[in-house]
Amino acid sequence: MNAIDKAAARRAFDAAADGYDAAAVLQREIGNRMLERLDYIRLAPKRVLDLGCGTGATLERLAKRYRRAEIIGLDFAHGMLTHARRRGHWLNRPRVVCADAEQLPLADDSVDLVFSNATLQWVNDLDATFGDLLRVLRPGGLLLFSTFGPDTLSELRAAWAAVDQGEHVSPFLDMHDIGDALVRARFADPVMDVERMTLTYADIHALMRDLKQLGAHNALAGRARGLTGRRRLAALAEAYEHQRRDGRLPATYEVVHGHAWVTAKAQRQFATDDGVAIPLEAVARRRSAAGGKA
Repeated sequence: MNAIDKAAARRAFDAAADGYDAAAVLQREIGNRMLERLDYIRLAPKRVLDLGCGTGATLERLAKRYRRAEIIGLDFAHGMLTHARRRGHWLNRPRVVCADAEQLPLADDSVDLVFSNATLQWVNDLDATFGDLLRVLRPGGLLLFSTFGPDTLSELRAAWAAVDQGEHVSPFLDMHDIGDALVRARFADPVMDVERMTLTYADIHALMRDLKQLGAHNALAGRARGLTGRRRLAALAEAYEHQRRDGRLPATYEVVHGHAWVTAKAQRQFATDDGVAIPLEAVARRRSAAGGKA
């Protein structure tokens, strides 16, 4: 898959931070549905990580749900965090960390719940990211996330395909591939499901404005540089018109939901360049249980 240019993505989200909340209708709705899923999960976390917190829309609600927990918001865009750090009451504001989801600056076994809304599509190595999340989660901890599947913005992708052969829309992983990555990382009891949500627009310009305001630019490393010419934009608009239904242009999002648990550390295996490594303490316990025999 074409890699995400993290520097370009970070610049786009920094630039979009001030107007993000006004455009993030879909992200807010997905976040609300994720929070509702927590109603059916028995968990009393001491520390919660909102991975890819953006402007912090869910930080306050996580803090209200888990009043005794320490709430941490992490995002790689500093501009987003300037808004997130103002969430909550001034006596009990969530802590924020500017970092990449693929390089977590957190200690082992330091988090009980990772909540991640529409963020994992911005990582380049999902296996390594899940492995790092397993590292920071305590035994009994939960990873709850949403991301986007391959049918996301299918109408825009099809319209661009009628104009040229370039990569204009990020490729997204299939739900089953994400579930397989959870299994490879040694998460327990992964559950995946998908739903489709559609926004509609008067014209393609309104859609493109929304994507820009969200910071959802084309940040693929292999993207064409420079401005898109008027002729190509006109061709794109004409191609998109074939998708018009009931007077509106649809933009479909395939929303992938997932959650998985962390089992006892002794049961974990960590992938290395030389194969699979089992924690030394786990080996010692197994030998002890076997009467000291190898």
